[in-house]
Amino acid sequence: MKNKVFGWLVLMALIGTAAKAQTPPDGLTRVQHIGSIAKGGAQELNSGWICRKASEINVSPETLSRPGNSLNQGWIKAIVPGTVLTTLVATGQQPDPFYGMNNKYIPDIYTTGRDFYTYWFVKDFDINAGKGLTWLNFRGVNYGFDVYLNGHKLNDSTHKGMFLSAQYDITPWLNPHGNNRLAVIVFPPDAPGDPNGGQGGDGMIAKQVMHQYVAGWDWIQPIRDRNTGIWDQVTIRHTGYVKVEHPHVVTEVPGVRMPAGLQAPAYVKVSAELTNAGTSPSKGVLYYILDGKKIGTNVVLAPGQSKVVELPTDTLENPRLWWPNGYGPQNLYHMALVFKTGADVSAMGASGVAVSDSIGQAIGVRQVRAVWNSHTQSRQISVNGQKIFIKGGNWIVSDALLRLSEARYDAEIRFHRDMRLNLIRVWGGALTERPEFYDACDRYGMLVMQDFWNSGDCNGRWPDPKKKEDQATRRKYPDDHALFIRSAADQIKMIRNHPSLAFWCGGNEITPPDDILHVLKDSLIPGLDGTRWLADYSNTDSMSYNSLGGNGDGPYGIQPLHTFWANRTFPFNSEVGSVGVGDYESLQRFIPDSNMIVPGPGREDEDSIWAYHKYIPYGKFPEAYGYPGPSANAGATEVAGHSVRVERPAQAGRSVRDFTRVAQLLNYDQYRGLIEGFSSHMWDWYTGVIIWKTQNPWTSMRGQMYDYYLDPNACLYGLRQAGEMQHAAFNLEDGKVWVMNNGFSATGALRLKVKAFSIAGKPLILIDKQVQVGPDTSLEVEDIQRPINSLRALEGDFLLVALQDSKGKEVSHNLYWLPDSTGHYSGVQHLEKARIAAHLMRKGNTGAILALHVPTGGCPAFFLRVSLTDALGRKRFLPVFYSDNYLTVLPGETRFVEINWPHYVKTGKASITLEGWNLPKQTLRLHTAG
Repeated sequence: MKNKVFGWLVLMALIGTAAKAQTPPDGLTRVQHIGSIAKGGAQELNSGWICRKASEINVSPETLSRPGNSLNQGWIKAIVPGTVLTTLVATGQQPDPFYGMNNKYIPDIYTTGRDFYTYWFVKDFDINAGKGLTWLNFRGVNYGFDVYLNGHKLNDSTHKGMFLSAQYDITPWLNPHGNNRLAVIVFPPDAPGDPNGGQGGDGMIAKQVMHQYVAGWDWIQPIRDRNTGIWDQVTIRHTGYVKVEHPHVVTEVPGVRMPAGLQAPAYVKVSAELTNAGTSPSKGVLYYILDGKKIGTNVVLAPGQSKVVELPTDTLENPRLWWPNGYGPQNLYHMALVFKTGADVSAMGASGVAVSDSIGQAIGVRQVRAVWNSHTQSRQISVNGQKIFIKGGNWIVSDALLRLSEARYDAEIRFHRDMRLNLIRVWGGALTERPEFYDACDRYGMLVMQDFWNSGDCNGRWPDPKKKEDQATRRKYPDDHALFIRSAADQIKMIRNHPSLAFWCGGNEITPPDDILHVLKDSLIPGLDGTRWLADYSNTDSMSYNSLGGNGDGPYGIQPLHTFWANRTFPFNSEVGSVGVGDYESLQRFIPDSNMIVPGPGREDEDSIWAYHKYIPYGKFPEAYGYPGPSANAGATEVAGHSVRVERPAQAGRSVRDFTRVAQLLNYDQYRGLIEGFSSHMWDWYTGVIIWKTQNPWTSMRGQMYDYYLDPNACLYGLRQAGEMQHAAFNLEDGKVWVMNNGFSATGALRLKVKAFSIAGKPLILIDKQVQVGPDTSLEVEDIQRPINSLRALEGDFLLVALQDSKGKEVSHNLYWLPDSTGHYSGVQHLEKARIAAHLMRKGNTGAILALHVPTGGCPAFFLRVSLTDALGRKRFLPVFYSDNYLTVLPGETRFVEINWPHYVKTGKASITLEGWNLPKQTLRLHTAG
C-alpha cells in the first residue's frame, strides 16, 4: 500500500515538474544538421565524392576533371568533409583504428612515403553560372592541394596550409548546361615525421602549419595519414559583382551589469569587407538589420577594389545580454548584413533594388575583459563587468580523424554545460575548431580560450632526445612563417564574432617564434579583433605568475582528496587533472574480450592493449574499496598476431567490471574534490582552473568525463556536483563545512543542513543553521571533524551537506562517503541490498523523468547508474543527458532524474536500466509518448 501511495504522489510530482519545465527558445538547443545548404546560403558539396590513390591515375588532371570522361574501376566512395583514412575506414579498406590494436596494422606514412596517402577526389555537380558570380570555397584542406574544374586548373600554385581557406571565382569555367566536374589532388604534409613515441613523434610535424597530435602524444596514438584530406566544408556560393565577406561585430557593455532587470544601453559596432569583382565601378548601400532596426552607409567601389567598410554605431536599448554558463541566459540576436547595388541609405528597405550579396550572423551582446588580479598574481576574466571564477576544461578535438559534425559538437558542448563548467580551452596542438563548435559554445555559455598551433614539446621549449632536430632549430618552426601569419589572420576572421570566444593564446606551453608573436600582438589581434587579450602562451607568467617552480601547470594523476584543499598550486592553472577510465560497458566498445584484464600496479605497460590506449593507473587507491587488483597469474598470449604479456585472473571480465565500478567512485571523488578545492580558495589563491582534460577524440583511457562514444562516466557528475552556483562542501583536510557562492549577489538566508548516516542508514543531525554568504565568496562555517571521526571510526559513514533557500527548496545536495579510521571503505564494501521504488514517466518524444525512493529505515541505495537502453537493457543509447547520475538515495528520500536525448537518437522500444553498488541491475520499460 505504501508503494502505491508513493507511486501516486510521484506521478503528481512528475506531472507538475513537466508542466513547469522551461523550454529554451527555439534553435538554441536544437541540433542544426549540416545539410546541402551551408550557413550563409552557400551550397555545400558534401556527398557524391569519389577518390583514388594518385599513383594509380594515368591521365592528365585536365582530362580527369572533364565531365563525361569515364572513371573506371578502382574509385571508391569518399567522405568529404573527411580525410583519406576516414574514407578507407568507412569503405572497409582499413580497420577501425580506435578498436583494440588495429591502429598498429594501418600503414604509417613515415614508412610508406607520402605517395601512399596522396589522393585524387572527384565530384560531379549540376550548377549553372546564372547572373553574377559563382565562387568555390574550401574551408580547410590538409595539407596541400591543386584543384581543377572542367579541364581548367584554378590555382596558380599548390595551396598549402591546414588553416588557410581558399576561394576561387569559377564563373568562367562553369558548363552552361550545368554538368560540371571538380577534381582535387590532396598532398600530405611535406614532413609527416617519425611517430617514435615522443610528443608529436620526432617533432617534424611542427615544420608545417597544422595540428601536431597526429604524430602521437601521451594521450593518443599516431594518425597514420596525418589527417590528409579535404577535412572541412567545400561550398558553392553565388553573389552579385560586389560580395560581402568577413563581417566584424563588436559589442560594448559599459559598467557592471546584472543578468536580470532592465539594462542600460549597449553599443554595437559593425564592419565588413567588400570586394567589387566586376570590371565597372559600383555604388550601393551596405546595411545590417538588428532587433528591427536598419543601420547602413553608402559605399563606392572601384573595379577590383576590396576595402573594409565601417557602419555607424548602433545603440541597443535594454539589450538582452549574453552570459557564461551558470551566471545568466545565453541570449543571441540574429543580424542580416546586406549590400544593395544602386541604392543608398534612404532606400535600404526599398523593393526592386538588386541585392548583390547578403550574409547572416548570430551575435551575443557582451563584453569580456582579462585584467590582472594583484592579490592572486593571475589573470581575472570578467563578463559584462562581473568577474567570473573560471572552471574550465581542456579540449583536444571532437574526433581525431576529423569526422566532425554539428550534432557531435552540440552533444559534447552540452556535456560541458552539464558539468557546470564555464570555459573550454582549445589546445594548441590541435585545431582552430570549426564555426559549428563555437556556435554550440554560444548556445551553452562556454567561454573559449583559443590557442594557436604550437606546443612546447615540438616547438623547442625543452631538449628532447626523441626529436630529430635540436632545440634551437625547433624554436624556429614552422618553416613558413608567412603562411602561419596568413593562416592566423584567416582563422581570426572566421571565429571573431562568437560571443563565446574570450581570449587568444599564442600556443601550448610556448610562444610562436618571435616574429610571429610580434605580428599577432602588434598587428593581427589588435587589427582584426581589437577586443580580446592575447596570452603569450598557455602558462605564461602574464596569465598565472609561477612562484612554485615547475612548468606552471599540473599535477595530472590521481591524488589523495585532501590535497585539493590543502596544497596550493598555480593561481590560474591551465592544466590540472586526474584519472578517467570509463565503466565496463565503455571498455567493451574498444577492448577485445581477451584483453579485458586490468594491469597490476607497476606492470601497466605489460598489457599492450591498455598501455596502447594510454591507461593512467589508479595505483593502490582501489584497495581502499576492497579491490585487491588483478591476479598475479600472468602469462603470454597472442592478440591479433602480437605477443603481449597479460594477467589472467580466473574471471577476467568480472575483475574488470569490479575494477571499473571502483574506478567510478574514485573518478567522482577526484573531480568533485578538485573543483571544491579550487572554489574554496577562489579570489584568494586562484582566479581559475582548467582541467586536463575533459574529453578524448579517440578511445583513450585518460582525461575524460565521457568516452569517445559520448557515454558519460562518474567524472562528469562529480564535476556537476561541485560546480553548483551555491554549494555546500566538506573539507576533507580539516573536517570543516564550507558554503560557496559563485553568484553576483549575496545568497540571502540559506539553511545549512548537515547529516551523518551510518552505513545502515541511521541519521544523525550535525548542523541545522541559517547562513548567508556574500557574492563571489567561500565561507568556512563550522568544524565537524571530531563528531565525524567518532561516527565513522568502525566502518565509515555517509555525510550529507545540503543547502535550502528561504522557501525550503534544496539548492545543494552533496553526499560524501567517508572511510573508516584505517582509510578503508569497509562499510561500503558490506552494504545491505537496497530496497528502492522506481517510477518512470515519458516526457515527450525525447525525454523522461525517473523518480527513486528509499523507504525510511532502509539502507541507502548507493551510487546508482541510470542508463537509457534498448528494450532488453543491454545496449545504451548515446548520447543521452541526465540531470544527475551515479547518485545515492538515502532512507526517506525521493530523488528525481530527468533524462533527455537528441531527436536523432531513435530509441524505439527503450528501457531505463538502474544498477548500483548495492542494487542489482533492474529494467523499467519506457513506454512510447502518447
